[in-house]
Amino acid sequence: MTDERRDHLQTLERGLSVIAAFTGSEPLMGLAELGALTGLSKPIVRRILLTLERLGYARSTGGRFALTPKVLELGYAYLSSVRLTDTARPLMEELTSQLGVGTSLAALDGADIVYLDRTQRGRVTSVSLAVGTRLPAHATSLGHVLLAYAPSSEIETILADGPLPALTEWTLTDPKRLRDRLTVVRARGWDAVDQELEVGRRSASAPVFDSGGRAVAALALSCSTLECSMEQLTGEFLPPLQAAARAISEALGAGPHTS
Repeated sequence: MTDERRDHLQTLERGLSVIAAFTGSEPLMGLAELGALTGLSKPIVRRILLTLERLGYARSTGGRFALTPKVLELGYAYLSSVRLTDTARPLMEELTSQLGVGTSLAALDGADIVYLDRTQRGRVTSVSLAVGTRLPAHATSLGHVLLAYAPSSEIETILADGPLPALTEWTLTDPKRLRDRLTVVRARGWDAVDQELEVGRRSASAPVFDSGGRAVAALALSCSTLECSMEQLTGEFLPPLQAAARAISEALGAGPHTS
């Protein structure tokens, strides 16, 4: 046996091959699908996934598995592979400087959004929004955009338990109304919320796509109700937000007409 082969960890190789298999268009996959993609037997795939789940790198829903944002800890593999934050940061800073409002970049993790980066100017929201902060997707424009482009199975898992928690009197809590909202968001390619997460705050979001056409993140800007009206948010502020999201998408390899 060569030194190279003696130092080779087959278990690690198999674990990484399972993680890498989630680069497909379907984020939720079963044992048979992952076995076919990796060439590993179902029992081996199952043990790897259960280990990843115990460590927080994967989650399971109805016998199907998906990765969680904790894979960022593996050398920031997720972010570096798509150059997401490095690409987005200068455009976010430019947007904040141009409009005088905060901008945020987030990804979807189950029923939550997870903040990947933020730029802030002026009043800071009363909700702590450091990188890594999780917020309920159903109450945010970022979440609405990400859910609108998520697989229907993922959406139904989130909405299956009935009414959603109300954070303010304007939060969408009825699953049917949220499904209808997501249909509109997908059709027009953006969303805006008025005090659905926090009283006194408004936000608008647009999707960020990768080279495979997947919505890997959403870009948002937010303002207080004293800083901007909904008309200003969706009229004056929305076009530059969409332009920035398209520029990030194109830098990640997405086609110019991805929607």
